[in-house]
Amino acid sequence: MSLTKTTTVDQITVTENGIVLYREATRIMENGNQLSQTFHRSSLTPAQDLTGVPANVVAICNTAWTAEVVAAYQAELAARNANA
Repeated sequence: MSLTKTTTVDQITVTENGIVLYREATRIMENGNQLSQTFHRSSLTPAQDLTGVPANVVAICNTAWTAEVVAAYQAELAARNANA
């Protein structure tokens, strides 16, 4: 009986305002058969610190977060805070 635990990013989504959503799947396997699976979802806002974020998610963030996207997101936050 050999148990293994793997964690992989199985979904990455970029919203229209540049927020990156990703899901990590953790699977417990026994001799090649999946015993259980759990999910953890995270979100990242444009220009957020990417320390500790999986490399494939960082690559998507670096592509999606152009200077224009970051500026638009920050303007959206400023407008939202001004109206609060």
